[in-house]
Amino acid sequence: MSRVGKLAIVLPQGVSVDVAANNHITVKGPKGSLAFTFSEEMKVTVAHNEVSVTRPSDSLRHRALHGTTRALLMNMVKGVTEGYTKILDIKGVGYRASLKDSKTLVLNVGYSNPVEMGIPQGITVEIPVNTEVQVKGIDKQLVGEFAANIRKVRAPEPYQGKGIRYRGEFVRRKEGKTAK
Repeated sequence: MSRVGKLAIVLPQGVSVDVAANNHITVKGPKGSLAFTFSEEMKVTVAHNEVSVTRPSDSLRHRALHGTTRALLMNMVKGVTEGYTKILDIKGVGYRASLKDSKTLVLNVGYSNPVEMGIPQGITVEIPVNTEVQVKGIDKQLVGEFAANIRKVRAPEPYQGKGIRYRGEFVRRKEGKTAK
């Protein structure tokens, strides 16, 4: 039995889970609603404020799907109750971020022109300080992907440490050339 998959998901107050045909599952909560179509091979049941996932056999594919399905459902429940946040720090002289008309993120990170990124629907971006970007939303995958795209604009480099990094990320520093 899967260690992750066999655990039941306890639904917090105000969260509802609807299982439709073809395993199309909708999770509604105080922050919004998320929907996803899971594999039809997994059986998802909702009873007594708990969601449980069962698999039909012990084949390798079913064991893999079992834990994955349960983890994705748990992420959906957590997303509609608490939400997800990724914080990125910008390091470098003159490097900064700003918002343009609340739909576009503008990054000045050492290129000749500022980099403009459209903010996807369902994501909110806050900039409390011009060297900090907070990406918030209810969909864990969407928040992580947009944060990764922001980081990709100027990944931290190992010699001076300049670039965009996640909060708490360790960037291994290298020693430069030594003079004789």
